[in-house]
Amino acid sequence: MDLIAETIAAIRPLDEAAMTAARAHQDRLTKPRGALGVLEELSVRLSGLAGACPPPMPEPAAVAVFAADHGVHAQGVTPWPQEVTGQMVGNFLAGGAVVNAFARQTGADVRVIDVGVRTDLPAADGLIVRKAAHGTADMTREPAMTDGQVRAAVGTGIELARDLVADGHRCLVTGDMGIANTTASAALIAAFTGRAPENVTGYGTGVDEATRTRKIEVVRAALERAGLDERSDPLTVLAEVGGLEHAAIAGFVLGGAAARVPVVLDGVIAGAAALAAAALAPDVRGACVAGHRSAEPGHAAALQHLELRPLVDLELRLGEGTGALLALPLVQSAVRVLHEVATFDSAGVADKA
Repeated sequence: MDLIAETIAAIRPLDEAAMTAARAHQDRLTKPRGALGVLEELSVRLSGLAGACPPPMPEPAAVAVFAADHGVHAQGVTPWPQEVTGQMVGNFLAGGAVVNAFARQTGADVRVIDVGVRTDLPAADGLIVRKAAHGTADMTREPAMTDGQVRAAVGTGIELARDLVADGHRCLVTGDMGIANTTASAALIAAFTGRAPENVTGYGTGVDEATRTRKIEVVRAALERAGLDERSDPLTVLAEVGGLEHAAIAGFVLGGAAARVPVVLDGVIAGAAALAAAALAPDVRGACVAGHRSAEPGHAAALQHLELRPLVDLELRLGEGTGALLALPLVQSAVRVLHEVATFDSAGVADKA
């Protein structure tokens, strides 16, 4: 059995007994029943994921920033030069990006993984090099990845998730970097959800209307070339129109679900990757927490398809793992309630009649 198949086989449904216990415990806490709203629902689901009530605290956390380049950049889908991908990797390693600031605020560890940057980056402390290819091919002309490349990238994500959990991390956070990756994300979301390209393609890093129209045309051309729809094999969809970072994040989600630790998803790139992971293993959704809803229309479509409710909605469109890190304290608070809040009996507080 290969690594991907082995990981998928290890993913199980949420534990119903643990969720029943969590609901009952929530109802005994010194607060009105249901007063914590979505956080109560989240605590129940995380209990089901862990198979215990209360579940382990989702800390320490680690954010994995997977970086890769995209051949579709040649189609004029963004004004940003492709060199920015590698340059931003250097910024992550130096601690100067928004993801670093938010990680310091939440106490999360940052891992930076070169899974497909076009250039060979200089060795640096903190850089994990697992390059499956030097960027993808242009998806409008040929498959973005070979089968071997997509499997290598998925495997990288699985292995990193396993390593982080083995090192004691109890919450995984997705991050990404790749100029033109919102175009590939739109193609993936259209393929997995069956929605039209114009309904899932947004403005990315702030492109103008003409460039967005170009992106829609490019997404449509790639899907028509590949002949993809929602019935296509998930790894084939990734290989045809995805990015190396999408494949790695899909593996990261699979690995987290197999280890039964929560995976907090960031924005549209993570949403597209999670669609691939869920197509491979539907029960993976039990481990996924939607950190936020980004400004990209495709992200809302992905979350709806995954049946995930975002914890925050701040019109973010940065990526890197920033929105997921902002939501991380909410995930931790949901579990902390089960650990630390007194029950009516233990506190000597009268319950309502």
